[in-house]
Amino acid sequence: MLSHNQVWAAIDALAAKNDMSASALAKRAGLDSTTFNKSKRVSLANRLRWPSTESISKVLEATSTPIEEFLGILDASGPPKKTSVPLIGMAQAGAGGFFTDGGFPAGTGWDEISFPNVSGGHSYALEISGDSMLPVYRDGDVIVVNPEAAVRRGDRVVVKTTDGEVLAKELKRQTGKTLELRSLNASHEDRTLTMDQVEWMARVVWSSQ
Repeated sequence: MLSHNQVWAAIDALAAKNDMSASALAKRAGLDSTTFNKSKRVSLANRLRWPSTESISKVLEATSTPIEEFLGILDASGPPKKTSVPLIGMAQAGAGGFFTDGGFPAGTGWDEISFPNVSGGHSYALEISGDSMLPVYRDGDVIVVNPEAAVRRGDRVVVKTTDGEVLAKELKRQTGKTLELRSLNASHEDRTLTMDQVEWMARVVWSSQ
């Protein structure tokens, strides 16, 4: 039997998997941004409120999530499982020799961080430095990326160029020849790279915000 906490935890997990808050997930699905707020999950009379089947259907469609995958999240019981992944500084990410050609950390001995296991087995964490990614990511924030995750327009991504530059941007458009990236910071320009300038790209699947 499904519990109230279990259903809401599944919605939160779906939001996290798509690198969104519950409010952002509701907006993407065409719902009111407060639909999934924690304050609406219990009434003033202390009665449990459940998400409607219509709202669940809309978020599954908006995130291209098969119903079987959502049911798998629902089947998980107890606290969310955690996984440990390598933690790498942005400066290290830009240096040579720390990554394979596929964008995976090379070698061993990295620091590690635990996070909800919602993104697959080849993820790693990057610690943000500086203010170039404000207001989305602050200095010291940690993001988890997965080089094997499918990337769609509108996803947040980390891109390393062949010059060693590491960019955290939003994917605006990708063609066979170019990669168009939207800046997360309004004071920084958008970027367009030719594909031969791109060493690797990885989708952001979780953040510590």
